[in-house]
Amino acid sequence: MDLAARVARHFADSAQTKLAAAAALAGPIARAAELMAECLLANGKILACGNGGSAADSQHFAAELLNRFERERPGLAALALTTDTSTLTSIANDYDFRQVFSKQVLALGQPGDVLLAISTSGGSRNVIAAAQAARERDMRVVALTGRGGGELGRSLAGRDVHVCVPHDVTARIQEVHLLVLHCLCDGIDCLLLGSE
Repeated sequence: MDLAARVARHFADSAQTKLAAAAALAGPIARAAELMAECLLANGKILACGNGGSAADSQHFAAELLNRFERERPGLAALALTTDTSTLTSIANDYDFRQVFSKQVLALGQPGDVLLAISTSGGSRNVIAAAQAARERDMRVVALTGRGGGELGRSLAGRDVHVCVPHDVTARIQEVHLLVLHCLCDGIDCLLLGSE
């Protein structure tokens, strides 16, 4: 087995996936950045959720907004719903794991806020429940998915934004999701601060 060649294949596959996705995703990413900037300008906040690698992506995104991305600016209101272990475990224990994000959305979300819902398959039950809770709170949803979008993609309303990576391999979808998050951060900063 030539491990170096295998590694090189991963790099090539990742690059090809990103290039192939650029045309399909540029419009939805731009709309999502506009939606998020509009929310922040109206003193709203962005709540983010996902499982596993998508939980890490939620935290990464919230950190880039709360602290800074590539330019100095005041912190922006964002919260990852994946970080409070006491809240997560109490909801999962007292109710069920499907409600770990939706109960937080119902308690913390306000009309005009945005939920960033991340699921590589679009089938994460607790993320789908969070999107439903966001609609109940008159929030908008930006969904990051892959594999055709799954139930999460099908559940979105016309005022929501769906960024669906046109791929079926989880690693490739997650790699594009990270790039999407960086594009969102850059787009938000550009809309709020102007282009450099």
